Amino acid sequence: MIEPISKIYVELAERIAARLGSPRVRALHLPPDDINATGFCALELQDGSIGLSYIQLENTEAPLRERSDALNGSDMDAMTLARGFASRAPVDRALGFAAINALSQGLFTRAQWTPPANTDSLGAIVPQRGEHIGMIGLFMPLIPIIERAGARLTALELNRALVRDEAHFRVTLDPAELLDCSQIISTCTVMLNDTLDDVLAACRSARHFAVVGPTASCVPDPLFARGVGALGGRRVLDRDKFVAAFRGGTKWGSYAPKYVLTRENYPGIEWLLAQTR
Repeated sequence: MIEPISKIYVELAERIAARLGSPRVRALHLPPDDINATGFCALELQDGSIGLSYIQLENTEAPLRERSDALNGSDMDAMTLARGFASRAPVDRALGFAAINALSQGLFTRAQWTPPANTDSLGAIVPQRGEHIGMIGLFMPLIPIIERAGARLTALELNRALVRDEAHFRVTLDPAELLDCSQIISTCTVMLNDTLDDVLAACRSARHFAVVGPTASCVPDPLFARGVGALGGRRVLDRDKFVAAFRGGTKWGSYAPKYVLTRENYPGIEWLLAQTR
């Protein structure tokens, strides 16, 4: 039986937190509560490390907002939240993964290692003419990039209302339609809703599988071990400007640039832990 990826990440977070001296929570930052707000929360640790997590899955955002005041200024041990990633409660999973992302970013800083900046939104996927590209979760801004390459696209969604069949792409509810895709790009919500292993099984013929998005800012070792080829996340470089923009509901991407980790450019968790003092 395959060990749940959530359990593996919590165990890894325990090692990171111990090496970092058991970091504490400083604040949970949320965007304005309106329909135009970004769909993420940002958990900040006392050392300034920030981890993002998606909060617009079912039964997540409203109860998370209700808990936010209790977290701000609580000085809670980050691992208390990180352990929630292994639970079945949506809010605990979202906060848990935000904590794991923040701990990962803190490890990068303490090890004096910076993820290589990369604006590639496709996670090192290079679509070719005539190729069949798969997408887990509908990323509308990425569709023109794939279309310009002359590739066709099939996107897997959970939302029936998004199902459609266009000239160069289709949206389906059926994972079997991804079986002949040669490259796959996935949202990190497969981690939050615990569908990663099912999705990987459905995409077993793909030569490259990338997980991307602000939530994909954790250490990648467990994902690489599962066969994921690239992890595209974000790293907050200007804390003050990021927090002001994030909480104000304005664009914050320039304060948290993208990066893409692959087996070739990532040194590995053991190296990072060994470098941490």
